Amino acid sequence: MATKLFVGNLSFNTTEGEVHDLFQQAGTVSSCELIVDKFTNKSRGFAFVTMGSEAEASAAISQLNGQQLGGRALTVNEAKPREDRPRGDFGGGGGRGGRKFSGSRY
Repeated sequence: MATKLFVGNLSFNTTEGEVHDLFQQAGTVSSCELIVDKFTNKSRGFAFVTMGSEAEASAAISQLNGQQLGGRALTVNEAKPREDRPRGDFGGGGGRGGRKFSGSRY
């Protein structure tokens, strides 16, 4: 079974290809996804790598956690499932504070 890994503390200049090539040293890489900002299309400093097996994932964690890439020490661990977070659209906190106007401001 494939295991998804979280790769953090990436330089903002690191490419998806560099991450993929690095993790291939530890085993078969099923997929590699560098997370980018949807507005600027620049790296957000982390990625998800799916290894071909649990053994390869364990090898990648032990070999690559703390290793330097782009002048930064990588953080590599097993990815946790995404938690459901309430959306800000319909109540649930946040929102706009301040004064409330009725009608036109002018």
